Amino acid sequence: MLPLLLLAAYLVHFTVLGIEPYDRSVWWAENIPIIFIVLVLSLTYRHHRFSNMAYLLMACLIFLHTIGGHYTFERVPFDFVTALFELERNHFDRLAHFTVGFYAYAAAEFLLVRRMVTSRFVLFAFPLTIIIAVAGSYEIFEWLYAVNADGRSGHFVLGSQGDQWDAQKDMLADTLGALAALTLFYVLNRSRIRQLRRT
Repeated sequence: MLPLLLLAAYLVHFTVLGIEPYDRSVWWAENIPIIFIVLVLSLTYRHHRFSNMAYLLMACLIFLHTIGGHYTFERVPFDFVTALFELERNHFDRLAHFTVGFYAYAAAEFLLVRRMVTSRFVLFAFPLTIIIAVAGSYEIFEWLYAVNADGRSGHFVLGSQGDQWDAQKDMLADTLGALAALTLFYVLNRSRIRQLRRT
């Protein structure tokens, strides 16, 4: 039931935020990967259902990224956080990157439920590695889009906001999100995990 409610909420969210976005080309660039994720989760729902926790965690990126697509990430109204922590830039994109790591929870759950691993190390290392790989690949996508699109939309998709280390910090945020998600996965599934070998 929860996955269906999340899907319905996303469709409303997507429709509303698709109305007069700040830049339509940026909106497409930011939303196409998210639409792909939603389609994959929807089409595989009958064959494999994740836990409600996994769907909730995966929904975080979907909703935040859709917001970023509407405003562009550096223009999302996030001033209260910027002011609260006395930051020099809008860190909404960092928050979204952190939630990319949440997909490590679903990946680990899939491996455990499907009994695809017998090693505790692999159960945690594989999802973490996948997230790091996805993080790096997305930074390459942003770079290629920025150099091939027009200057305005390329600037907004890249979203570096003048930070020369933006790509590295984004990948760090993805990785930290994955570590947080895997910690939660261990806490909620430790009895089943203990049945696996330590190596």
